[in-house]
Amino acid sequence: MWGDAMNDAGSLGVIWGWFITGIFTMIIAMSLAEICSAYPTTGGLYFWVSRLAPPKYMPLACWLTGWFNWIGLTFGITSVDLGLAQFIAGVINVWRPEVDTSVYMQYGIYIGILLIHGVMNSIAVSWNGVMNQFAFYVNMLGILFIVIVGLSITRPLATGDFVFNEFYNGSGFSSDGYAFLLVILQSQYTLSGYDSAAHMAEETKNSQHGSPFGILTAVAANATSGFIFLIGISFMVKNFAAQITSEDAIQPQMVQVFVDGVGSAWTMVFLIFVMLSIFFCGSSLTLGSSRMVYAFARDGAMPLSKYLHKLDKRTNNPVNAVWFNIIVAGIVGVLYMINSTAYESIVSVNTIGSQLSYLVPIVLRITIARDKFKPGPWNLGRFSTIVGVAASCWLIFTCCLFICPTEAPITADNMNYAIAPFAFIMILSGGYFAIWGRKWFTGPVRMVDGQEVVLGDDDDSIPSITKEKVEEPVALPDQK
Repeated sequence: MWGDAMNDAGSLGVIWGWFITGIFTMIIAMSLAEICSAYPTTGGLYFWVSRLAPPKYMPLACWLTGWFNWIGLTFGITSVDLGLAQFIAGVINVWRPEVDTSVYMQYGIYIGILLIHGVMNSIAVSWNGVMNQFAFYVNMLGILFIVIVGLSITRPLATGDFVFNEFYNGSGFSSDGYAFLLVILQSQYTLSGYDSAAHMAEETKNSQHGSPFGILTAVAANATSGFIFLIGISFMVKNFAAQITSEDAIQPQMVQVFVDGVGSAWTMVFLIFVMLSIFFCGSSLTLGSSRMVYAFARDGAMPLSKYLHKLDKRTNNPVNAVWFNIIVAGIVGVLYMINSTAYESIVSVNTIGSQLSYLVPIVLRITIARDKFKPGPWNLGRFSTIVGVAASCWLIFTCCLFICPTEAPITADNMNYAIAPFAFIMILSGGYFAIWGRKWFTGPVRMVDGQEVVLGDDDDSIPSITKEKVEEPVALPDQK
């Protein structure tokens, strides 16, 4: 994605596009954190909507939000693990240039990564807390290491004018403004998925404080570290034409920049950090999405809900939900072998699904539920509506942007087909609700004293309900 962004709008677009996106993403995170503090539960966005929507439309709003969220998480697994497969292919090309790392080979690598993530989240679940902490430090230390070592060894370095002011429109579109907007795809895609902290709320100590803090910390840490990383990599670009725009450059182009700047040995060290970060990101998405599917299936809103709602007797974890997402991600990944812009489309679907699932509770919070909403310990006070309006505008804007073409001239091969799989899934889901779901789907369900209880508007004490749970949804160590 970095190489495509550099080709679309140059270093100026990459750096300042990330900066702008980071600011708006933090605004969105603040709105979500406020809602999360009031309703900390595994269902996350889907459950929040049940508390904010008017009773008449609550089932439909919950249904759509849950499916938006699931699409975002599942396509997120696909995009992250495919990205890791691309980097592994890049490593192969560094050491064995004669090997043809075709999309078919990359898909095979991708399936292997998916299987590893599936096994990790089925068997080694008790280690997820440790792995998440390890991943955080690997990511932070890796960024510092790459930036410091890369800038120390690479000669000559790019100029400050190139890094912060150099614009290059290689998108094929005549509009430089539109080319700049294309870079937001890379930035917003990377800065998404932060609602995963909400899906772990029932496994988090002091969740009304801890879960909102997790959402905000995830965005702030990634936005800051990413900004530093992008500036460092831009300074390492020695020959823009040969390293970024040339068809002969190693893919992803970041690998070519590393090889030319620090040599093959240091490149391998750099890529180990990069790939570890991507690997743990994929594992985290697999974990969060399985909890979301479990909660959604618990309420009967997923296909095969009877099976996806089951917990493994040995590990007390939603193993069926884990492998359901792995299988779907494997099927979605087939698109990567069919179309040259399939990866961008998968990224777009991931981002659109996530953005829409964020949009619904935020809009409800600042409109219909504005007077009845009871803030939790972490809240925005009198700035809640202003922040919510800004967040909603950005979410709508990015959803529209991500279904637009990314290359010109537009052909059948490079068209952005993101709207096709997204619409296909939502039409099936919406049709199922209209024909059958509306007759029995009532929204979130909890297990109290061994019986299913639908949570209505009079159930104000969410923390007390989650504390009384008889059926534990997961068995992870407490997350602080």
